Amino acid sequence: MVAEKNTGRVRESDRQVDTVAKALTILNCFSTREPELSLKALSEKTGLYKSRIMRLCGTLSAQGFLVKTSRATYELGPRVMILGKIYEKSHNLLSTAGPVLEELVSITGESAAIFMREGMNRFCVIQRIGPASLRYSVSEGDPLPLHAGAPGKVLLAWAPEDVRHQILGTVDIRKFTPRTITSREALERELEGVRRKGYAISEGEVLQNAISMAAPIFDHESHVDYAIHLGGPAQRLTPEKQAAVLPALIESARRLSFLQGNQ
Repeated sequence: MVAEKNTGRVRESDRQVDTVAKALTILNCFSTREPELSLKALSEKTGLYKSRIMRLCGTLSAQGFLVKTSRATYELGPRVMILGKIYEKSHNLLSTAGPVLEELVSITGESAAIFMREGMNRFCVIQRIGPASLRYSVSEGDPLPLHAGAPGKVLLAWAPEDVRHQILGTVDIRKFTPRTITSREALERELEGVRRKGYAISEGEVLQNAISMAAPIFDHESHVDYAIHLGGPAQRLTPEKQAAVLPALIESARRLSFLQGNQ
């Protein structure tokens, strides 16, 4: 009798978890492209019967997570917005980036930072310095170029097209080192390659003998206002080490994008 009773509890628990999972699956069907969905559309997306979707949507609506419209479709409800605001307030990029940067530094042994684009410049907003005596670091808040260095190229590559053309057309393309690209045509080709690969690597474009690696951080609308950066001296960040640490950089960018609502 005891064994049967315990088995029943497990099955009940499994059933409840399955119900929660299916309800969350329904919520995950909504997006900026599809903010309003019918029962038929939800059934096609989830693979669930309409009868079950109706029951789940009824429960979600009663709790404020969905709203039924006059067109017999569903939209996300106010409770989703409230929870989103709570998450946004407690999980902004600066509060979540620190541990990710620290882990990246621990894995690679190099300095890591977050850069943001503002106007025609980029700024370091948070960084973690690597443990080596010879290391790469920047001053937080100092304006740096968008046309030179991996984080600048990432931010420029994913900037809105009109902004990108405006910056490339009006900015004084300053030559910091012999390796700085100053041709607009060459920069356009470089940015296209960055978008295609999903990351940027540069050598000695702002500081001679410095390697710069960066990847985009996407927000919930797939916009890029921030880039994660890894940097160090060329003598240590050899092509072999670059290949070895690149997956960790990409994974860090993916984690931060996920925390920004990008899935």
